[in-house]
Amino acid sequence: MTSFVGRQWEVSEARRLLARTRLLTLTGAGGLGKTRLALRIAAEARGSSPKGAWVVDLAPLNDGALLARTVLTSLGLDHDSARPVLPDHLADKRLLLVLDNCDHLLDSCAALTRSLLAAAPRVQVLATSRQALAVDGEHLLPVRPLSTPDPHCPLAAAPAQYEAVRLFMDRAAAVVPGFSVTGDQWAAVAGICHRLDGIPLAIELAAARLRVLSPRQILERLDDHFTLLSGGNSGAPARQRTLRAAIDGSFELCTPSERRLWARLSVFCGGFDLEAAEEVCTDDGLPRGEILDVVTGLVNKSILIREEHRGQVRLRMLETIRQYGRSLLDESVGAGSGELVSVRRRHRDHYQRLAARAESEWLTARQTVWFAWLRLEHANIRAALEFCLSTPGEAGHALRLVTSLWSPWLGAGGLEEVRHWLGQALALTQEPSPARVKALWIDGWLAHMCGETATWQARLAECQDLAQRLGDAESLAHAVRFAGQAALFRDDHRQAVALLDDALERDRAQQDPAAQWQTLFLLSLACCLSNDPRARALCEECVALCDTHDARWYRPYALWLLGLQHWLCGDTQRAITLLQDALRVDQPAPDLLATAQCLEVLAWATAHDARSHHQAAKLLGAAQSAWQLVGTAPPRLGRLLHDHNECRTHLQRALGDTPFATAVQTGAELTLDEAVACALARPHSPTPAPAQETTPSPLTRREKEVVDLLAQGLTNKEIATKLVISPRTAGAHVANLLAKLDFTSRTQIATWAVEHRAPNRQASDRHR
Repeated sequence: MTSFVGRQWEVSEARRLLARTRLLTLTGAGGLGKTRLALRIAAEARGSSPKGAWVVDLAPLNDGALLARTVLTSLGLDHDSARPVLPDHLADKRLLLVLDNCDHLLDSCAALTRSLLAAAPRVQVLATSRQALAVDGEHLLPVRPLSTPDPHCPLAAAPAQYEAVRLFMDRAAAVVPGFSVTGDQWAAVAGICHRLDGIPLAIELAAARLRVLSPRQILERLDDHFTLLSGGNSGAPARQRTLRAAIDGSFELCTPSERRLWARLSVFCGGFDLEAAEEVCTDDGLPRGEILDVVTGLVNKSILIREEHRGQVRLRMLETIRQYGRSLLDESVGAGSGELVSVRRRHRDHYQRLAARAESEWLTARQTVWFAWLRLEHANIRAALEFCLSTPGEAGHALRLVTSLWSPWLGAGGLEEVRHWLGQALALTQEPSPARVKALWIDGWLAHMCGETATWQARLAECQDLAQRLGDAESLAHAVRFAGQAALFRDDHRQAVALLDDALERDRAQQDPAAQWQTLFLLSLACCLSNDPRARALCEECVALCDTHDARWYRPYALWLLGLQHWLCGDTQRAITLLQDALRVDQPAPDLLATAQCLEVLAWATAHDARSHHQAAKLLGAAQSAWQLVGTAPPRLGRLLHDHNECRTHLQRALGDTPFATAVQTGAELTLDEAVACALARPHSPTPAPAQETTPSPLTRREKEVVDLLAQGLTNKEIATKLVISPRTAGAHVANLLAKLDFTSRTQIATWAVEHRAPNRQASDRHR
C-alpha cells in the first residue's frame, strides 16, 4: 500500500544468493523491514519460478504443530478435504516459498524447511527471522538499517542519496499533503534519521507525527523514543504499530541470561568488545565464563550487531535497542536493586583502567594504537565522565580519567571538550591532590591556547600553591613546568628556559618518559624562539626520542619543531622538507593540532618563493580551517604571531586584496586530506599539458593499478584481492614502486598519485 524505498543493494544481493542457494534467511532486529524486503525480493523472483512465489505469514501462528497446515492454506489448498502431505505436494514443484516471521517458531520452521528441501529439490525458501534457522545450506543476509546522513554535514545539496531521508519524505508526504523541507529543516530531518539509526519502522512512525509536530519538534522529543513512536497505523499488525512492540518481540525470544545481559550492555555507547562486556557485565548472577555464550545468543537474535575495526571484532546495539535495554535497568532501580549504578560504576572503572594504561604506554610503539582506541571509545569515555560528574562522590574519578587522555584527545580536535570536562571536574573536586595539580597545569595550557589570559594565570597561581602544600615530587614537577610555560606565554624566554630546564630534570628523576618529552618539547620551543645555541640539538633530541620509542603520534610535533627551527634560522628549503615529512607520518587518523601547526609554518616558508604566493595563501586558508577544527586560533606566542601576520601582509601585497582573499578561501574550503595533499604538492608545479602532450608515465599498467589502490588506503592483502594476485606479488609491486619513485613510504606513493592523476580523472572525481 506504500512505495518501496531504497534497498537496491539488498535486493540485488538476495537475487545473487538465490541463484546459488535454496535457503536464504533475512535476519535483523524488529522494525528493520525484513518482511517488506522479502516481499520485494519475491515479487522480482516470481517470474523465474514456474509456480511463482508464495508468502506464508507466520506472525499470527503460535502453535508449531499447525505450521505445515498453515503453509498448505497459504498455497491455496483445501487441507481438510484433500489432506495432502506438504512435502509430497511440493515434490515436483518449482517455486519460491517465503516463510515470514519465523522467530517464535524457530525449531518448527527449521524442521519443516529441512524436510521440504530434502523432498522437493526445486523449491527455494526465503525466510525472515531475528535469528538463523540453522539448517544445512542456509545462507544469511543481514538486513541493516537504511543509510543515514551525518547531521553535522550539509544535506540540502543531495538529500535523496540517503535511503532514510527518502523514506521519511515519502511517508511525510502521505500524512501531510504537499509536505516539503526547506532551509534549516534539513538539519532536523537529518537528525531524526540519524537518531533513529535508519530503522524503517521508527522513521515511518516519526513521519506519522508530522500531523501535529514539525521536524524540529520531533527531533527534540526523541530522547524518549518509545513514547513518541507509538502512533502507528491501526490497520497494521500489532508488532508494527509501536516501536516498543517491535522490540518486545525480540525480548520475548531471549533467555533470562540474555535479557539480563541486554540490560547491562545498554550502559555502553557506540560499541564495545568482548573483554569490555566481560569486565562490566559479570557478577554472581552472570558469571564471566557465561558471557561469551550469552553474547553469541544476542548476536544470533540480532540484538547485537557485529562489526570489525582493524581486525578486531566489536559489537554494538542500535540506539533504540539500547534504550530498551536501559529501560530494563531503570526498572531494576525502581525495584530497589540499584543495578544501574553498580553496572555504570564497573563501566567507568573499566575505561579508567584502560586510560591509565594508555597514559603509561604513551611514549611507546603503542602510541598510535591508543590514539585509535580513544577515537573508537570516545562515546564510552563520555558516558563514564557523565556518570562521574552526575554521581555524588565520583568526580575525582573524572579528574583522573580526563587528565590521562588529554593529550591524544587534544590532537583529535577535542580542545573544547577536554576543557569542558576539566572545568566541571575541577569545580566539583576541591580536595588537594596530585591529580588536581596536574589538571590545573593542563587546563592552564589549554586556556592560553584559547587566549584566556586571566584563566591560565589563575590556574598557575593555584597550581603552584597546591604543589607547595602537597610537597610530592610529581606535583612540584607539574608546577615548575607550568611556570616555565607561563614565562614562554609572556615571551620571557630567559626565565622560560631556566624553569623548563629545572622541570626536565625533575621529570627525569621521576622516570616519566611522556612528561620528559612534553617538557623537552617546550624547552626546545623556548630555545628556538630565544636563539639559544642549544635549540637545534634539543629539537633533534625530540625527534630521536620519538624514534627510540617508536612514538609515531608525537613524531609530527617533533618534526614541526625541527622545521620551525630551520625556518627561524633562514633555511627555508630544509624547513619545507621537514614540515612535509611531518605531514607524511603514517597514523590511524590525522592529528589536527600537529596538522594545523605544519600547514601554518609551511605557508610562511612557501611565501618566500615568488612563484608560490598563490600556494602559500591557500595553505594559510587551510591552516585557518585546521585551527578552527582544533578549537583555537593561530599561534599566540610573540615571534610566531609576528611571522603569521607578516606572511599575510606579504601575500596580500604581492597578490592583491581580491586574489589573496580568494586563494585563502579556496584553502579554507579544502578537507583535511585535501589540505595535506596541497601541502605535499610541489610548490610551483607547472599547469598540466594537454593529455596528448604529457610525459609518458614511468609506470606499467599493473603498477598504475597498484598506485590507484594505494591512494585509496588499501593494504597489500586488499590490493591482492582486488587484482586477483597473491599478497606476496602485491608486496613486490609496492616494493618496486618505492624503488622506482625513490620513496620510502606508502603515503608518499599515495600523495604522488594525487599529484599525477590525469586531468580527466580529476574532473571525474570532483563530479562524483
